[in-house]
Amino acid sequence: MTADSSAKIGPVLATFVVANNMIGSGFFLLPATLAKSGGVTALSWLLGTVLAVVLGSAFARLARHYPNLESPDDYVRPSLGRDMGFLATTLYWISSWMGNNAIAVAAFGYLVILLPVGDGSVTRLIGQLLLIWLMFGLNLMGPRQIARFQSFCVVLGLLPVAVILIWGWGSFDGDIYRASWNVTDRSDASVVFSSLAPIFWAFVGLETGAMVAGVVRNPQRNVPIATIGGIVIAGIVYLLSSVLMMGIVPAAQLSQSSAPFALVAGQMFGAWAIPIIAAAAALKATGTLGGWMLVSGESGARAAQRGFLPPIFGRLRANGSAGWGLFIIAASMTLLAVFTLAPTVSSQFETLIEMVVTLVIMAYATAGLALLLGSPERLATRSDRIIGMGALVACGLLVYSSSIRTLVGGVVIALLSLAAYRGFARRGRPVA
Repeated sequence: MTADSSAKIGPVLATFVVANNMIGSGFFLLPATLAKSGGVTALSWLLGTVLAVVLGSAFARLARHYPNLESPDDYVRPSLGRDMGFLATTLYWISSWMGNNAIAVAAFGYLVILLPVGDGSVTRLIGQLLLIWLMFGLNLMGPRQIARFQSFCVVLGLLPVAVILIWGWGSFDGDIYRASWNVTDRSDASVVFSSLAPIFWAFVGLETGAMVAGVVRNPQRNVPIATIGGIVIAGIVYLLSSVLMMGIVPAAQLSQSSAPFALVAGQMFGAWAIPIIAAAAALKATGTLGGWMLVSGESGARAAQRGFLPPIFGRLRANGSAGWGLFIIAASMTLLAVFTLAPTVSSQFETLIEMVVTLVIMAYATAGLALLLGSPERLATRSDRIIGMGALVACGLLVYSSSIRTLVGGVVIALLSLAAYRGFARRGRPVA
């Protein structure tokens, strides 16, 4: 075994990398958002997991074709051209820093329980902005420091929550769950499909197995295992936690909580458990925020290097951090936090994740198209076309579940981005 191959990771570790990238803020706050609809959303989790597996299969196949995959442009441009490569890369980048706002909302929703302040809108806004700029400062110290911080947060953040998932079933009340099955005035089928978009927020990150194919041993075999395995693990964890919590706390009470896991812990063990779970959840979500801000900075730098963003995003400091790019991202997140402020944490969280999922779906659809159409250098096989068509159907169902207002907003962002690119792109770059 060579030194290079010994440094690569195997299928088990790669699987948990993919799963960990998906088990983030949605794990801690989605139960409150979904409680507005009720326990019927368990069926949404099942359907959402199936759709995520289909899309994950598309990225796993692309990783076989492009083993050094670093950006959506790497697989989009050969099939669909430079403009579509720009759109896929840029929309993915925009969705990453928009999603960071949702993570900040979730993190401070738990953190506020530990602080001697009220849970008003102004307090939440200030708290979210402090977290955003704190993680900006930490990112300036370089990727290595962020990786260490995130590892620390994962270990300490998930252990107390794992206790709830294991021991909580003793407090599960079937009557509470049945009473909370569907708390809307719509049919079960309508609720299931309308909940797909917010639920799919939990699966954003399913593509990371393909994006790190270069550091996985035998990627043709292990990337599909890691991608599908990570999605299934995340789906099971989300499904079980959602069902458990709606069987302990009534949906009406759960939907109003800014920290649903802490609320459930209080019901199970007493008031003493609330600050412990709140601290653990806030720590895990803050670590996720730091990690995804790093992803936003890195993806912005790669986009700038391809001529998709202004050169300032591609300027790296000596320690590898994208200083100016991260500053612009943090400033943009600040504005977004102000504009999306809502009366409750779950309402603000839901608004943000619907925006993010819409943009991500557009980027994911290009993966399906790339497989379906192939490229002049790599003709599409029958299995490529089947997987690609499956990915497009999955994206279609997710689009169908989204609100018209959110979809229109996503299309406007895409069109304005493309217009700006065509009007202000750096000259002299090769155009496919």
